[in-house]
Amino acid sequence: MASSPALDVTGVCAHYGAAQALFDVSFELADKERLAILGINGMGKSTLAAVLSGLMRPSAGHVTLRGDEITGKPAHTLAGLGIAIVPQGRRVFRSLTVEENIRVAARGRGATGTVEIAYDLFPPLFVLRRRNAASLSGGEQQMLAIARALVRGPKVLILDEPTEGLAPIVIDQLTSALRIQALNSTSMILLEQRVAFAESLCDRFLEMRTRGVVEARRG
Repeated sequence: MASSPALDVTGVCAHYGAAQALFDVSFELADKERLAILGINGMGKSTLAAVLSGLMRPSAGHVTLRGDEITGKPAHTLAGLGIAIVPQGRRVFRSLTVEENIRVAARGRGATGTVEIAYDLFPPLFVLRRRNAASLSGGEQQMLAIARALVRGPKVLILDEPTEGLAPIVIDQLTSALRIQALNSTSMILLEQRVAFAESLCDRFLEMRTRGVVEARRG
C-alpha cells in the first residue's frame, strides 16, 4: 500500500478580509521531496507559507500531514507535529544571543536536534554565538533563522524567500547547508523568486503564475 504524502494540500483558499489571496491551491509533497514553488511578489507565496505553518487559517480546503488532518491547527501545534517555517523577514529573537536563540528552538515541543547540529551546518554561528541577534547582518540572521528551524528536526521544512536581500556568498553558504540537510528525512517546500537557487536545491517545481494558483512550471 502506498504511503501518505508528507503534505497533501487540497483546494486551499485564503482571504484577508474581503480580498482573496489564495485560489484553490492543490499539490502534494512526497516524503523526503524538495519542492520549489516559484513566483514573483504578490502571487501569494507568503500567504501559502502562513497557511501551511498554522500562522493563518484557510477559508476553504484541507491540509494533511502524513495522512492526518491539520487544517486550521495553530502554529504551536503544527510545530510540535514536525512542521518548521523560516518566515520571510527572519523574525529571530533580537534581544537574545545566537546560542540562546538556538537553544530555545532545540527545547521546543517535538524538537529532536541539538545546538551542535546548528554549528555544524553554519560554522559562522559558532563564532557569533555570544552576540545578540540584533547585531547580526541580514545574512547572519538568515543563517540563524534556518538553524533554529533545523534543530527542531522537522518532518516538513518551509522556507519563505530565504535569499531575499542576501549577498551571493551568503546564498552559497545557505545552499551548502540545505544540501546537507536534504540528505536526512526532512521534506522541504521552498517558496522563492530566484530560479537558479531553487534549481540548486529542489527536485520538482511548481509556479504561481496567476495570483494564488499553483500549477506545474512550464519551461
